[in-house]
Amino acid sequence: MSKIRSIAAAALGIACMAAAGSASADVKLGALFPLSGELALLGEESSRGVELAVQEKNEKGGLKNEQIRLLRGDAVDNNQAIGEARRLISVEGVKAIFGTYSSARSVAASQVSELAGIPYFELVAVSDDITNRGFKYVFRSNPSSSDFGGAAVHSIVDLIAPTLNVDPKSLNVAIIHEDSVFGSSVSGAQVAAAKELGLNIVENLPYAASTVDMSSIIMRLQQAKADVVLQTSYEKDTILFLKQSDEIGFKPKAVVGAGGGYILQPVADAVGHDTMEGAMVVAEAHFDINPAAAPGLEDFMTAYKAKYGTGPRSSHSLTSYVGTKAILDAMEQAASFDADAIRAAVYALDIPNGQTAVGWGVKFNVKGQNERAQMLVLQWQNGKLVTVYPEAAAMGKFALPN
Repeated sequence: MSKIRSIAAAALGIACMAAAGSASADVKLGALFPLSGELALLGEESSRGVELAVQEKNEKGGLKNEQIRLLRGDAVDNNQAIGEARRLISVEGVKAIFGTYSSARSVAASQVSELAGIPYFELVAVSDDITNRGFKYVFRSNPSSSDFGGAAVHSIVDLIAPTLNVDPKSLNVAIIHEDSVFGSSVSGAQVAAAKELGLNIVENLPYAASTVDMSSIIMRLQQAKADVVLQTSYEKDTILFLKQSDEIGFKPKAVVGAGGGYILQPVADAVGHDTMEGAMVVAEAHFDINPAAAPGLEDFMTAYKAKYGTGPRSSHSLTSYVGTKAILDAMEQAASFDADAIRAAVYALDIPNGQTAVGWGVKFNVKGQNERAQMLVLQWQNGKLVTVYPEAAAMGKFALPN
């Protein structure tokens, strides 16, 4: 009997060693996005970009010859984002977290990772607060709210006013925005940029993204004789504003959107292509871009369709893919998976503009912000989003509807 037990014990020991060896051959990374709730569509789309970058890295041998295990967390709200960040770090033992799409949830979750000494890589959320807190291990690869706000305001000066053949200072500019960290930070940047350029702001109106009636806001815009409306919004509030504007008969000379709402094809389909015609969008990435300005874009599109059976639902997946890919390349060069080694390798990244699938490069400043992240201006034309600015990336010409 003792001999049988000895054999069994030996076999069990071998099995445990094999299991331990298998486990040590994986490096764990976290992906924290809203995968359920009202932000699920774009949260899932952002998460897919991380999945594709990880899949590509694993197919090439992994990270430092270890396969990457991507562990997902559902940041359905701020409290859940905090809880999931804690779980990924304390229970799963991830070496870094990639996230998060929602600015408020990124601010909350990244505070957890900073306290734990785990690198947090924001790939999509834009609030300046994310990188303005003096944190050591928090980085953002995509543009900030200052970039979004500046691009929206500069589109008035560079595109709208010249097309209308008027002085941009003669236009009445109205700003409306959902009132979370995201909308508030972008609108704040818009106000600052507009004042710097001497533009005339006639309204600055916040609202809850969950609102079911924007008629009072629209009537205020009418009374203010707004020529240009800058809206920072999600999917539902974008649809509501455009539909109710159409019903009320409010037709400004131009509408410039920032955020996930204006970039989604389902939004254009929901409000009607005639209503959406001519609407502008400031965005960090798009698929309809001059391929010469975005090497690797076609490969991304091919890989996305192969994995998910359809084309991307928004460019958030592309943005997160490019950011993840750059970070994984940096981690490959790190001395180890220790947080300080990863941090040093990320700061050593130096990808010039024009060498990624979104067009911009990667170089992090002392705040952890990618200082080479850039913006595009897109426009809905004949039911399709077309890149119209800057010229090097443009696939069509900017025009205002009659």
